[in-house]
Amino acid sequence: MSVRIGIDLGGTKLEGIALDGGREIARLRIDTPRGDYGATLEAIVSLVVDLEERIAVPMAATVGVGIPGTIASPTGLVKNANSAWLIGRPFQRDLEARLGRPVRVANDANCFAMSEAADGAAARAAVVFGVILGTGVGGGIVVNGEVVNGANGIAGEWGHNPLPWPEAGELPGPVCYCGKRGCIETFLSGPGMAADHERISGERLQAVQIVAAATRGEQAAEATLQRYERRLARALAGIINVLDPNVIVLGGGVSNVERLYANVPRLWSPFIFAAETDDTGSRSANPASRVATRLVPARHGDSSGVRGAAWLWSG
Repeated sequence: MSVRIGIDLGGTKLEGIALDGGREIARLRIDTPRGDYGATLEAIVSLVVDLEERIAVPMAATVGVGIPGTIASPTGLVKNANSAWLIGRPFQRDLEARLGRPVRVANDANCFAMSEAADGAAARAAVVFGVILGTGVGGGIVVNGEVVNGANGIAGEWGHNPLPWPEAGELPGPVCYCGKRGCIETFLSGPGMAADHERISGERLQAVQIVAAATRGEQAAEATLQRYERRLARALAGIINVLDPNVIVLGGGVSNVERLYANVPRLWSPFIFAAETDDTGSRSANPASRVATRLVPARHGDSSGVRGAAWLWSG
């Protein structure tokens, strides 16, 4: 038995999973010791030990951990973490010392992308972009089965780029917590959708309520979703123009909106640099059907983060 253990370190919960190949053989969940770095390390160690005892592995399992931040190079310290008590800490080194084995650590969005590339909706695809559309907007890149971290550990973090090809009323854009205005996250997160709906309609609804209202045929909600789809299409077109992924996988709460998978690829085509040269040497726009990138929902849903942490040891 070759067992991989994955740990998903969230703001409120710690989840652990043990995989044998791609088969789940054990799963545990406990509360995250918020604000306490040492207790967080000990809780992760306890999860690993409990999982190994539960499945009675003959040798130590590999361990991968997804965190809401990234490991800075070359310092090895955590940065950009929503769980602020991790920031500036040598998390990976400390955890390896406590477990007595190597540990692989990645951003939670990278883990999501890794899960879906390994045995999810983008299995066997060469280049995968995993998108989180939830309370925030994040992304991860997997190429030939390996997570791409980048020189600064921020590869795939598209949420804090400006929304491309802005339309009327979109400039300068909402203020983002990062200090900039008009970040993709301020438009495409769940709270971003809700804020946009309130700005235009004066009605305060959550994203899930907006989707339900649009399904009932309410015009203001339908207009909000159409604006959202156009913005998502432009934002993903920018990714396609730079990365040219085979598959884009959506996760997070907003990814449950089924209409996105039909409407967004139809809307992104005019913004994608996919043109052909005809016999005269002129370039003509490529039909939508020739944009090869597929947009799909995550196969593993909320489990993708913890599964992807385990799959960090795929190679």
